[in-house]
Amino acid sequence: MNPTFNIVDLQQKARSIRRDIVTMIAAANSGHPGGSLSSVEILVSLYYHTMRHNPANPAWEDRDRFILSKGHAAPVLYATLAESGYFPTSELNTLRQLGSRLQGHTERNRVPGIEMSAGSLGQGLSFSIGCALAARLTHQDYRVYTLMGDGECEEGQVWEAAMAATHFRADNLCAIVDRNGLQIDGWTRDVMNVEPFADKWRAFGWNVLDVNGHDFEEIIDAFEHARNAKQKPTVIIARTVKGKGVSFMENNVDFHGKPPSATQLEQALKELA
Repeated sequence: MNPTFNIVDLQQKARSIRRDIVTMIAAANSGHPGGSLSSVEILVSLYYHTMRHNPANPAWEDRDRFILSKGHAAPVLYATLAESGYFPTSELNTLRQLGSRLQGHTERNRVPGIEMSAGSLGQGLSFSIGCALAARLTHQDYRVYTLMGDGECEEGQVWEAAMAATHFRADNLCAIVDRNGLQIDGWTRDVMNVEPFADKWRAFGWNVLDVNGHDFEEIIDAFEHARNAKQKPTVIIARTVKGKGVSFMENNVDFHGKPPSATQLEQALKELA
C-alpha cells in the first residue's frame, strides 16, 4: 500500500502504463490492447494505493493477492508489475516472443508477481475463493482481488463461484468486473446480455458497488468500502471504455485482439504523451 501517491501521480502512472501496453503489443505484433487499456486505472489503484505487496519479495506470505481472471489482458498486468519494480521495464518488449516469460496469458511460475496461470475464461473467481479461504485457515489477514471481464461473466463457472463465495462468507474477497461492454464478437448486449448485471450479483448475496472505472477517487473509495464489508464478498462493477486513452481504439471491437500498426502506434503514443 502506498497512500503517498496522490491522484496526479496515479494519473501519470496510468499514462505510462498505457504507453507500455501499446508499445509492447506493437512490438509483438500480437496481443489484446482493448481490454488491457480499459482496466489500467483499476490496476494502478490496486498496486499504487490499495494493495499490500512487496516487489522485492513477491512470495511474501502476507501480501494481498491480485488474480487476473481475464488472462488475455496480460499486457496491463505485465506493465503494472514492471512499473512497480517486479522486473525490468525493458523486458516488456519481449511480449509473446519465443522463449520469453511474458506470454499472451500469464504463467504463475515464470513471472514474479503472477498469482495464477490464466487461459480459459471464468476460472479466476473460483481460484480466488480458494486463496481467500486459505487466509482464513492460516489466520492471515491478506485480501484477494480478482479482475474479470463482463463478457467473461457469461461463463457458468463465474456464477457457481459467486454462489460459493457467499456460502463461505468470503469477505476478504473483492471481485472487479471490467464493464467495458465489448467482447471479441461485439457488444455484450448483443452476444449474451448480462443485464440486469448488478441485480444478478445482489441475488447471489454479494455486496455490490458501481463506479466509473477510470475515476481514481471512485475506485479507491470502492476498495475501502469493500475492505469494511463483513460476512459477504464484494463485487465492484467498473464502467469502462474499451481501448481507453487511444482515440481509434476506444469502443472499437476490432482492437479486442489486434495490434496497432507502426503508424497507429505513433499516433497512440502522441495521444498518451
